Amino acid sequence: MQKDLGDYRKSYEKSELTEASVKENPMEQFQKWFHEVEASDGVDEPNAMTVSTFGLDGFPKNRVVLMKKFTFEGFIFYTNYHSEKGKAIAANPSVCLSFFWPNMERQVIIKGKAEKIAENLSDGYFESRPHGSQLGAVVSDQSQVVPSREYLEDKLRNLEQKYDGKEVPRPEYWGGYLVRPMSIEFWQGRPNRLHDRIRYSLQEDFDWKIERLAP
Repeated sequence: MQKDLGDYRKSYEKSELTEASVKENPMEQFQKWFHEVEASDGVDEPNAMTVSTFGLDGFPKNRVVLMKKFTFEGFIFYTNYHSEKGKAIAANPSVCLSFFWPNMERQVIIKGKAEKIAENLSDGYFESRPHGSQLGAVVSDQSQVVPSREYLEDKLRNLEQKYDGKEVPRPEYWGGYLVRPMSIEFWQGRPNRLHDRIRYSLQEDFDWKIERLAP
């Protein structure tokens, strides 16, 4: 089986990115772009991002998760600490995040270090989740082999009975990560594949160096 995709072509012409137009701080630039994507109403989940880690098996692995907060410190997402990604981060906290917003012809690529956030912050976010999502976090031994779908649904039904009308405590193995960026690249599609790529690199004095990259 084969399919030739050589004729799949698109001209990117919606915007441009220049050194004169970008913010001095990359988190301010990210905020600007994120708000523009939100306002465009063309992406179902603008906070969906790809998280790349180095697996314990030696292979890199990408998966899409939902960013739940960003600040001047970095980007926060939540997961099971015992999951494949959690174990990978424990062994090597160097990760890469990427956002792709096709309606705006934009990408953002972040290299940084992941660290667990404070337990009280994970508690606060867990308490804000819908009851069903809280139970789902307890039910799932994320990334582990399970015998069937019915096995998970049975566990969920048992927990629904156990916590009917009760508060669900946050499992100690579930919480947030903060990714502190060391490099953030903003990619804007342009005609003739001469895309704009502006990279911010964190310096030893904590200033950000801004450079243009060839497409």
